[in-house]
Amino acid sequence: MRGLRVVLLSLALCLQVLSTNTQNYANNKEGPPKPGEAILESPLCCNLTVEHVDVDYTSKIVENEYIVMFNGYYKSQARATYIETALNNTGLKRWKIVDRENPASDFPSDFDVIVLEDTESLQAGLKALNDHPAIKRVTAQRMVSRTLKFLSANERGTNTNSKEKLWQNGARHHTSRKLLRAVPKQITSVLQAGTLWAMGITGKGIKVAIFDTGLSKSHPHFRKIKERTNWTNEKTFDDGLGHGTFVAGVIASSKECLGFAPDSELYIFRVFTNNQVSYTSWFLDAFNYAIMKKMNVLNLSIGGPDFKDHPFVDKVWELTANKVIMVSAIGNDGPLYGTLNNPADQMDVIGVGGINFEDQIAKFSSRGMTTWELPQGYGRVKPDIVTFGSAVKGSHIKGGCRTLSGTSVASPVVAGAITLLASGVLHRGEDIINPASIKQALMASARRLPGANMFEQGHGKLDLVKAHHILNSYKPQASLSPSYIDLSECPYMWPYCTQPLYYGAVPLIVNVTILNGMGVTGRIVGKPTWHPYTPQQGHFLEVSVAYSEELWPWSGWLGVSLSVSLEGASYEGIAQGHITITVESPPQNGEIDPRSSTVELLVRAKIIPTPPRHKRILWDQYHNLRYPPGYFPRDNLKVKNDPLDWNGDHIHTNFKDTYQNLRNAGYYVEVLGSSFNCFDASQYGTLLIVDPEEEYFPEEIAKLKRDVEAGLSVIVFADWYNVTVMEKVKFYDENTRQWWMPDTGGSNLPALNELLSSWGIQLGDRTFAGHFKWNDHEMFYASGNSIREFPDGGIVLGAELDDQGAEYLGETDPNKYKVPILGLLQTTSASRGGRVIVYGDSNCIDTSHLEISCNWLLEAMLEYTSTSHLPALFKDNQMHEWQVGAEVDSPARLDTNRLYRFSKVLENHLDAGIVRALPQCPHLVWANPVPLNQSAPGNLYQSQKLLALIEEEVNVPPENRNDNAENTIKD
Repeated sequence: MRGLRVVLLSLALCLQVLSTNTQNYANNKEGPPKPGEAILESPLCCNLTVEHVDVDYTSKIVENEYIVMFNGYYKSQARATYIETALNNTGLKRWKIVDRENPASDFPSDFDVIVLEDTESLQAGLKALNDHPAIKRVTAQRMVSRTLKFLSANERGTNTNSKEKLWQNGARHHTSRKLLRAVPKQITSVLQAGTLWAMGITGKGIKVAIFDTGLSKSHPHFRKIKERTNWTNEKTFDDGLGHGTFVAGVIASSKECLGFAPDSELYIFRVFTNNQVSYTSWFLDAFNYAIMKKMNVLNLSIGGPDFKDHPFVDKVWELTANKVIMVSAIGNDGPLYGTLNNPADQMDVIGVGGINFEDQIAKFSSRGMTTWELPQGYGRVKPDIVTFGSAVKGSHIKGGCRTLSGTSVASPVVAGAITLLASGVLHRGEDIINPASIKQALMASARRLPGANMFEQGHGKLDLVKAHHILNSYKPQASLSPSYIDLSECPYMWPYCTQPLYYGAVPLIVNVTILNGMGVTGRIVGKPTWHPYTPQQGHFLEVSVAYSEELWPWSGWLGVSLSVSLEGASYEGIAQGHITITVESPPQNGEIDPRSSTVELLVRAKIIPTPPRHKRILWDQYHNLRYPPGYFPRDNLKVKNDPLDWNGDHIHTNFKDTYQNLRNAGYYVEVLGSSFNCFDASQYGTLLIVDPEEEYFPEEIAKLKRDVEAGLSVIVFADWYNVTVMEKVKFYDENTRQWWMPDTGGSNLPALNELLSSWGIQLGDRTFAGHFKWNDHEMFYASGNSIREFPDGGIVLGAELDDQGAEYLGETDPNKYKVPILGLLQTTSASRGGRVIVYGDSNCIDTSHLEISCNWLLEAMLEYTSTSHLPALFKDNQMHEWQVGAEVDSPARLDTNRLYRFSKVLENHLDAGIVRALPQCPHLVWANPVPLNQSAPGNLYQSQKLLALIEEEVNVPPENRNDNAENTIKD
């Protein structure tokens, strides 16, 4: 599963009519449609408008094929010599280098694809290749397949305020209906492209690479199809699906459904077959060719959760380092948070989200934060910008127009706008056009949308005309994203604005992106300086700053940790100041001195006195693991079309609603990104452990036992775990004859049982599901376990449930079982002991595939752990003879699991019993304050400007505000 990458086309394919489809199936060796597969009629022939298409995707590792990445570009003979030298003494006899016949074959390359057929000597061969000094790394070749699923407007909503859940019953659709205002005729008119066309700016001189499904050479909408290349194993350059045509049309169509830059030079890279299949190596070759051809803008309509697909990620960095401005859709997995797709989540890529024509965030548009940085850090702000992605008109494969929706519709809108903008500043020289400067101009000119936060809209809605004026006077410089930190500004600064700072809390982390428009490389000179504002109590803030040693390509990161000083422990109010950083880049264009830019990051925080212990909750992030890099399955076994647990399991991603409910109930939630040995338990009422996949250090188990004896309470939400079911949910690739086994179940029950053994609590290995009711509360147990052992003095609650594990394994079991699923324990110790609560299913507080919320249950649990008062709910539903219910065994670890490869705890396979040394706790170095006797502006957002930002409003001629753009461009 590693390397999973989904094509976020989110567009309807131009399918043939029903009779033609039937004939195609008849001629297809794969046979007729499988049961449940619809044969879709053409929207064109039937006068239909397809508003959205969901994308199902699979990724398969190709049997015995590997990508060998080199440290530089070499000719084919040199590469072959390096590989042969590496494999000479390994015993491998059957291996070969795969011939690649494509436009890049005649040029030096930095990779080869090899087939290693000797399985007995395979590991020795891979090690020898990795050890060769000319070889950077060796990774598996991957085949990507995608299937697009048609959804009508009635099935897919775009109103973010709807209370309907996107994920219901395992289906990706939304059923609410709403009256939409009339859709404008041309996207170019809505964004006022006519203003730039009237200036003679039409995209001329800009090379645009479109990585997609191809384009017909004779399509009537396009003026300058400069080159078409085919990187697939099919012998055609044409678009057999319609997606590549639509994307190209949004960027550069000159007729009917107008594109932004009709005079730009189109370079069509056909990287997907008509069967919607591609390979990593095809992209790598095509990327290399784009670099060699000196592309200016590249629209990439693919994406996926695997930000650790190293060959792909590294090549994207190389592209942007060569001044290719890459634009990519952030994904169609909204409204869930933590669903950003790669490469749009990279700092050097312009990640685009979608809005509708009512300026609302499209429901399908993925939300931030990025999850690269978890668990120790915090995610970055993405998307970078949003624009129209609902009901946008573009070119049809057979001529004419069609109207489609998705973030990959929004992506070419931005790519086309960038192409137009770049052509308007060519007279200012190449120095003005680079991935950082263009992103800076888009961000600085964007119009912020009311009611949406930064992880939904980034810097706001694309403003084409204002961006043009900024670029026209742009001076190379550094800037920040976000450009300021205001912990009191809601809703934009969600979640930071929802909880004030206080003394003793886990330091708050704000991950800021540094954009460097001065050069592809740069560095921070000296150290960032913290300037507290004396009149505004800035001295009550403690600030620690970590940062990239090198800014490359065009970007870096700035980690700002905020805490309250002891002096401010009883203060309530606002504290302000700013952080100053200076970025330096090498001289260019005959310059002698390095380029330098100083940036101020304004900081405003609300401080309150430290809340009482019982109101403070600590969320355990350290023991949550997710894809990538390991195969961690979804917590709800009913959901089969989205098998990976990839949303981060963070309180601000897929547990966002739970966080908001806790805050509304008056609790303060802090996030623990380190081991249990790194927090002071006397400061917290409850430790919240939800859906953990990681193992535990022996020191953690011992410390938590002491902490509970001293009064800390613990609430655990677990999930399913059964070795037989895990073997069932493994993936089998029939083409490659390889199995992908999960590294744990929904959660790691064997590890949890070791943690809970201190109190005589054990969870069982059977998986149960079903609807039930506790008092007036309807409940749904999605894919949970049962309690196997619990102390006599505790309280156990149960429900009548189905054996979901048996059902999943294909066994018939009509019985309902009385299953103990919730246990509450008041521990006893020499001093007052804390309380321990265990519940066997986390799906009811996880928005990923939520059916019925149980946040009320969590509040009842907290009432017990915080005050020792036992709510009537628990008394009314107690099981008095729970031991005589369903028979369950103790969960065993899967012998073949590879958890040690991704674990922070395990040194080797579990059987070896080798645990890593307990890591040191993070130690922040607080910046030496340099106080200033000044005050911050009242509105931090309005005060942030690029150095060359024109202050006056841009006057748009009235004639360009009307929907007459189709009359502006003529053949």
